[in-house]
Amino acid sequence: MRVSSVPDAVREIITRNRSIHDCIKMDLINYTALAVKIQKEVELQVGSPVNLNTIVVAIKRYADSFEKKEDVQSEPMLRNARLSLTDGIMDIKFSSQDFGTKDVVSLMDGFTRIDPDYEFFRLTDSFRFLTEDISDVRKLLESFSLHKNFFQTGLAKISISIPQSEDNPDIASYVSEILHNNGIELVNAFFGQDSIVLVLHEKDAARAYEILRGEISRQN
Repeated sequence: MRVSSVPDAVREIITRNRSIHDCIKMDLINYTALAVKIQKEVELQVGSPVNLNTIVVAIKRYADSFEKKEDVQSEPMLRNARLSLTDGIMDIKFSSQDFGTKDVVSLMDGFTRIDPDYEFFRLTDSFRFLTEDISDVRKLLESFSLHKNFFQTGLAKISISIPQSEDNPDIASYVSEILHNNGIELVNAFFGQDSIVLVLHEKDAARAYEILRGEISRQN
């Protein structure tokens, strides 16, 4: 399970919600009201209670990145970053309401044996797995058929590894903006201290990969 900082959690939540993202960019949203709305999800990702004002500050910092857009565009935001593209991905969402600890451990153990490179993310009322869409995974899901779950196929993921020395809190909005400006919308996105995982439809993945690879080459 990934543990986020408050700014990381706020960026992740906003970036994968396109309507909120666009409202912040156009300065059409009240930061305090948004902080109240996402507080529980931020606390769940961070793993501890978070003061509302701390979330407001993180939201404002994210919003300020749009005001500095020209400066951000000129900075080597993706310098020395590494990309990997994996297609044939399944995004699986389980409700956390009817899952006990033993069930979660058993499920994670099953994914580890099938696909050691799976991704696990915990959200407010659910947890998600990104893994290969193969028959063994589907059989594993069938063994947990009594639990509420939803899965989406036809996806791909782009993983961006960012050296700690190049870490910049505005990378999240920068990457999202690049793809959005090229007509590519994300299905989901997850951000950590030194990595970004983008979930896209398979039809968009190769083009998104080339766009981002071009940005990295230009900045190195």
